[in-house]
Parts: sequence; structure tokens; C-alpha cells
Amino acid sequence: MKFKKPKFWDYKKPNIISYLLLPISLLLAILKIVIEALIKKRKYLSIKTICVGNIYLGGTGKTSLSLKINEILGSKVKSCFIKKYYSNQIDEQKILANHGKLFKSKTRSSSIEQAIHEGFEVAIFDDGLQDPSINYDYNIVCFNIDNWIGNNFTIPAGPLRESIKNLKKYKNVFLNGNNENIDSIKKYIYNIDPNIKIYQGEYIPLNISEFDKDDKYLVFSGIGNHKTFITMLRNNNINVIKDLEFPDHYKYSQKDIDDINSISKKFNCKIMTTEKDYMRLNNNNKIFYIKSELKILNQEAFIKDISKFYENN
Repeated sequence: MKFKKPKFWDYKKPNIISYLLLPISLLLAILKIVIEALIKKRKYLSIKTICVGNIYLGGTGKTSLSLKINEILGSKVKSCFIKKYYSNQIDEQKILANHGKLFKSKTRSSSIEQAIHEGFEVAIFDDGLQDPSINYDYNIVCFNIDNWIGNNFTIPAGPLRESIKNLKKYKNVFLNGNNENIDSIKKYIYNIDPNIKIYQGEYIPLNISEFDKDDKYLVFSGIGNHKTFITMLRNNNINVIKDLEFPDHYKYSQKDIDDINSISKKFNCKIMTTEKDYMRLNNNNKIFYIKSELKILNQEAFIKDISKFYENN
């Protein structure tokens, strides 16, 4: 599925299209409430569950944070990843599988039963916050600072899967990206609930030294936070002369690759993308990719909270 979010979703204020779609958003919200009332959430006692999810539809750094949590817990408990199988998310599945055991059935309940059978103590869910069938032990809502909550309307009038006010039931928020507007975002969150715990992270390139800072680069990506990726590169003195944004989880055709190569020749530059995108390119040797990891700015507090969650459960 080639989905590219509408531009009006990220306007600071809703426009006329948003208001026209608002009745549908309200109907979907009511339907969600009805479904949640009919389906009983299951609490798993033989395994601890951590859900790294989002409210904003799109790239918010869920996979990167899931990897970091697995790294934190790795020496203490037997942890695994769970991600609902979608054929258009092979890139994220490969990355998770490269860093630990991944269960990827079409239902999360099936995956968690497999994890229990194999003796895992903690299951880290990459996405699934809105799954009405699971009562997670620990929830984290991820946001990309650049996108934040868009126009603050729910789908299809805006980019939110559910009301931002629901943060008070999730208790933990993780903010990814640069630090612009961070104070106003924190203030907004604390106005919802002053007891919400807020953690911050930024992406750190791991192989930046492999690239010549004097070279010119055409950069493309099909991720949910393209702007954050470009900002990271420029902050590390990569000479980005042109960037191309594709829909999240985009499946590149040969024509797309030919067009990218043609543009790079026009500008006489090299080509760079993300590791996630490279996973979808069948090892194209003419295209370089950046490896990155999430750095948690207040990591000590985060580790303490995650450890307390496990020890107290």
C-alpha cells in the first residue's frame, strides 16, 4: 500500500477539508469505543509486555526505541520482539530480526503465545497501542517532534489514531527528533496530565565517518520522518543538495531507481538513503545508506523506570 499522508494533516490549524471530514472522525471514535467495550483485554501473567506505540499515524521512532529497550533489558531478562505481520513492513521486520528474536504472526495474540512457549520473559511490541485485545503492562507513546500532533484531529480529518487526551491513560511519552518547540510540547503534555513521564531521544549516525564531507548527495527516503533524517544529515555536515520524499514503507520500482540515478547524474552527486530503505533495494551497490541508532537523552531515568517496571511486576 502506497500511502502518503495528506499535507493538511500537518497544518498547525485544521483547514476546511479537516472540518468536512470531522463527522467521519467522530463516527470512527464512537465505533472504537464500542469495539473496546465489547472486546475484553487480556492480561498475560506468564510474560511481561511492553508496547511501544503511537497516536500520530506515521514515523515516530517506534522501531528504534524497541531496539533500545531490548538492548537495555538484554543482559537482565530474556526479551523478544513482537510485530504484527504486514507485507509492506519487511524492512522493519528485518531490522528487528537482526537484533533479537522476532515473532511476526498476523495476530499479536498468536505471537505472544509463541513467545511464552519458547520461555521469553518480556515481549516488546513494536506498534499495537490501539489493539483492543491486549492489556499491556507498560505503554510508551512515541512522537516525532517535527510532526508532533499535526492539526490535532483524528483520522481522517487529521493524523491522530485517537485523541491526544488519551495520553493520561498511557503515562509514558517518548519524544524523538531535534529540540525545536520542545518546551511548548512538554507544556502541552503536562496540561493533559502533570504526572506523565516524558523521555527524549535523538538519532545518531553510526557510519558517518565513511562519507566524504566534500561530496554532494542526493538523499531519498520512504519513512515517516523524512525531515528528521535530512536534519540529522545536515547537522553532521553531509552536503545534501537535493532530497526526495516517498510514502512510508514505499516499495521502490526499477523505474524509481532509474529516476533517482538520473537525477543524481544531473546534479553530479552520490546517492544516500536510510538503512530501512536500503532493505527494500536488493543491495543496490550504487546507493549508500546511513546506519543510525536512537540516543536517549535522559537514559538513566528511562533505564530506572524500565527496570522498576520489570522488578515490580
